[in-house]
Amino acid sequence: MKDIQNYYFVGIGGIGMSALARYFKFLGKNVSGYDKTETELTKALISEGITIHYIDDIASINKPYLDVEDTIVVYTPAVPKDHKELNYFIDNGFDVRKRAEILGDITASIYTLAVAGTHGKTTTTTILAHLLKESGEPVTAFLGGISENYKSNLILQGNKVAVVEADEFDRSFLRLSPDIVAVTSMDADHLDIYGQADELTKSFEEFAHKAADHLLVKNGLPLSGKTFGIEDDSDYCAVNIRIEKGAYIFDLRTPEELIRDLHLNLPGRHNLLNAITAFAMALLYGSPTKLLAKALSSFTGVERRFSYVIKSDDFIFIDDYAHHPTEIESLYKAVREMHPGKKILAVFQPHLFSRTRDFGDEFAKSLDDFDQILLLDIYPAREIPIAGIDSQWLLDKLSNTNKDLISKENLIERIKKEKPEVLVTIGAGDIGAEVNRIKEAIV
Repeated sequence: MKDIQNYYFVGIGGIGMSALARYFKFLGKNVSGYDKTETELTKALISEGITIHYIDDIASINKPYLDVEDTIVVYTPAVPKDHKELNYFIDNGFDVRKRAEILGDITASIYTLAVAGTHGKTTTTTILAHLLKESGEPVTAFLGGISENYKSNLILQGNKVAVVEADEFDRSFLRLSPDIVAVTSMDADHLDIYGQADELTKSFEEFAHKAADHLLVKNGLPLSGKTFGIEDDSDYCAVNIRIEKGAYIFDLRTPEELIRDLHLNLPGRHNLLNAITAFAMALLYGSPTKLLAKALSSFTGVERRFSYVIKSDDFIFIDDYAHHPTEIESLYKAVREMHPGKKILAVFQPHLFSRTRDFGDEFAKSLDDFDQILLLDIYPAREIPIAGIDSQWLLDKLSNTNKDLISKENLIERIKKEKPEVLVTIGAGDIGAEVNRIKEAIV
């Protein structure tokens, strides 16, 4: 890849794609691309000197990227098979690669720490990257979310070690060449790809065996490696846990030592587990304990992962990316732990028709816990509608009677009418684009 000057991204606005685009731009390459919608992320890429267009039209591709000898085309599996630009590149003999292939090539040439799991990998990866950077390690990190510390999904401090999010979708993580691996969870998901949950499990087992040096797994998972957990018999275990001023203070028991009074400024036991995982990986890599402890206390979070939009005495507004029943359950527990006794209104946008269908009962159970639920239409992403599967179908499964369907157009007025003490917007689709509108209307 070092001899190629032009990099064209089909689906450049994706969180993983945009990190790679930024990486190649940093290396001095020409970078351009297509995405179907303008977002804050695509606007940021344009401000960094990357050209982007939003119409699937071969005529919109800038001339340098039509040089078949000096262009690599990168695409995401989310791009539809009838995409005109992608098919043009394929039909005309361009070097066309999936995002995972490019990331795989990068990890093959650098010591790599990879975090996998159906939940928790983005926050864990971002904590790990922050720990290594703040402890002076020359790290390049490709993140699956926007770090609140750095306002980016790419951290560039050097090229001695890479931190990557290992994505199980489309079996992408099997392209990676990791040295230290952590697996945070293996719950059933992406059944549109895997068909059966045991096929997903087999992929995780295959990925775990790729760890060249160390494998870390959440205690209880069916994998053989060093374990991490909370108040149990794990190799890396959080004990003596306290909450002070909205932050966790805890001790970390490792095979070598007891590290006392670590600070984590993120709510929720799931985030505590993410922090333990990242800390353990950094220790296995060889970073100094004292520097890691200081770095952990300065970590501020990942955008759309329990992000406080408004935090006052009489109103709390939290935005979260949760899109799987287990994630919604963890989110609810974190909200209840940090804001006990308050009335919680959840606004949820289901993500994918297939996921809604496959986990309808589980979604209903996790959403029922909230005091009130408003459902937006299903965000289709890469899918076409499935007959009989819509938000009304999901709403009917909820036993909580304080529920309703809502459109984006009527959402703000409805929130104002309900006057919740805690508002939580939830989902992996475009619900995140509504957050600022809600904030401006309520403040």
